[in-house]
Amino acid sequence: MTPQADLGIFAISLAAGLIGALAGVGGGILVIPALTIGFGVDIHLAIGASIVSVIATSSGAAAAYVRDRMTDMRVGMFLELATTTGAVCGALLATVVAPAFLYVLLGLVLLGSAGMHMARMGEETPPTGPPSKLASRLRLESSYPDRKLGREVPYSARRIPLGFLLMWIAGVVSGLLGIGSGVLKVLAMDGAMRLPMKVSSATSNFMIGVTAAASAGIYLGRGDVDPQVAAPVALGVLAGALIGARLLHHVSNRTVRLVFLPVLVAVGIETIARGLGFGI
Repeated sequence: MTPQADLGIFAISLAAGLIGALAGVGGGILVIPALTIGFGVDIHLAIGASIVSVIATSSGAAAAYVRDRMTDMRVGMFLELATTTGAVCGALLATVVAPAFLYVLLGLVLLGSAGMHMARMGEETPPTGPPSKLASRLRLESSYPDRKLGREVPYSARRIPLGFLLMWIAGVVSGLLGIGSGVLKVLAMDGAMRLPMKVSSATSNFMIGVTAAASAGIYLGRGDVDPQVAAPVALGVLAGALIGARLLHHVSNRTVRLVFLPVLVAVGIETIARGLGFGI
């Protein structure tokens, strides 16, 4: 790698970390295509660097979000039960299910979800009401300080069984297809459980780091993590994630949706392309 290439990877990784921190997803959607197409990096090394980028995004943003009470730790740990169980199931199903069909199906679902996301574009905070008995029993109700609105915003998780099921599906998809499921996590928390968009993004950042850390050792053992590639990626993503964590306080939920929407569409298109044999 030349110094110019390292600087270019750092710049792209910084953008990936910024977008990932705001949207609640890993930076792989930008990092992998940039490394393989723009810099000629082997796909296996690019995926290994992407795993590192997800950990860096989560480490950089999640710590700040937890400190500033944007992350709902209780919701995150509760839903991790579903994602980790789903990931194990997905890994077991990987030998008997045709991945190509699932890629296309998942891509269509994501693109369809973009329409639902656009319909809520003007929603600053979800509708409030008395918490359900299950939410009260599990204590899945809280609030976060919204500097943009200048007040404390209360919220309560809704449709908890549906959210848990969608999180299990997100884990299955991650284990079955070997892709990140940050987009699905945000959709489950925002769309099904009706958490505020900022809380969904911050909590997803916390959760994806746990998932990525679990698989990073496998990639490291295979030799798919090249320090010359992973180092500028990690530094760039970490810097971008820290910037994104600061920005989240000063932007509206609508702005976070505007950042998340193109990521959702891009992941949907890329997933369909993979299923049809055109993906990276």
